[in-house]
Amino acid sequence: MPTKEAEVLYPRTLAILEDLQKLEDDLAMVGQSVSGELIIGASTIPGAYILPSIASSFKSRYPGISFEIRIEDSARIIDSLLANELLIAFVGAKTVARKVKYEPFVEDELILVCAGDNPLPPKITPENLTELPFIFRESGSGTRKNIETFLAQKKIGVDELNIVAVLGSSTAVKEAVKADLGVSILSRYAVQDELAAGSVREVKIHGLTMGRMLYIATATKRTLPHHYQIFLNFIAKTTSG
Repeated sequence: MPTKEAEVLYPRTLAILEDLQKLEDDLAMVGQSVSGELIIGASTIPGAYILPSIASSFKSRYPGISFEIRIEDSARIIDSLLANELLIAFVGAKTVARKVKYEPFVEDELILVCAGDNPLPPKITPENLTELPFIFRESGSGTRKNIETFLAQKKIGVDELNIVAVLGSSTAVKEAVKADLGVSILSRYAVQDELAAGSVREVKIHGLTMGRMLYIATATKRTLPHHYQIFLNFIAKTTSG
């Protein structure tokens, strides 16, 4: 015979078990449909030149998804990730942070460019860089951090460059280069249309190839919502192909 306590406990236990089953069923339904808003942080190169086409392909497959891509320099994007304002980020350089996990995204190359009608020779030495009017990205930019690292390999410091302008985006730098304000080192992704049109020209640097990896950043101890994980899985398949 059940005790009085059991008579109270049994119906409530059944209700709890029914709720658990409903929760399991609801989660299964979520797994079958991908919808919701994806808020993504990105530095300039992935945010402006790579993610839009990936977002378009993902949206075609999952119409219930909407996107917000917040573009800042790499340092600010990682700060937003650490402040729990973002769940995923795409950046051009790693920032030292124990609570952030970096995964490879896509390969990129930094190249020296000048205006299409600039009389510079097609190839120069690293030392020639100090003689040229140079347009630089702002502090915190992943591209700038990468440039500083590559130049350091040739024992060239930023203070040795003839910096004529510091600008806050790759687009602004491109426009300044096209206007022949100076030369700059930019992502090949950022100038591929201008190279094809002839409005800017690539200048090789003897003995210096500036390949780099762009990264996906996530918080180490955070579980991503379902639609975010599906998006990352989609990116892995897309970029591996």
